[in-house]
Amino acid sequence: MSHAFKPSVITANALLEGDVVYLGAHDWVRDLADAEILTDEAVADIRMIEASAQTGRVVGVYLAEIDATGSRPAPVHFREAFRATGPSNYAHGKQETV
Repeated sequence: MSHAFKPSVITANALLEGDVVYLGAHDWVRDLADAEILTDEAVADIRMIEASAQTGRVVGVYLAEIDATGSRPAPVHFREAFRATGPSNYAHGKQETV
């Protein structure tokens, strides 16, 4: 039995900085709100192939499910919410703006 594809974004880590990044419509972005929201599994598969080929820019490329019902996309899973806020050792970077 197949499952229904749920809205998702492509995420990875920037190779040089280590920051969490999301695939936008034209390039990698650091804010989930700027990510390309994928609602079609076939399109997501193609975008994953394109993203995974960018080995000089990103590592650990994968699809992350999101809640796209609000005014901003929101992570569904704790891991993605945690990654979106940045490093947890002290308040800096993304955590300063939260």
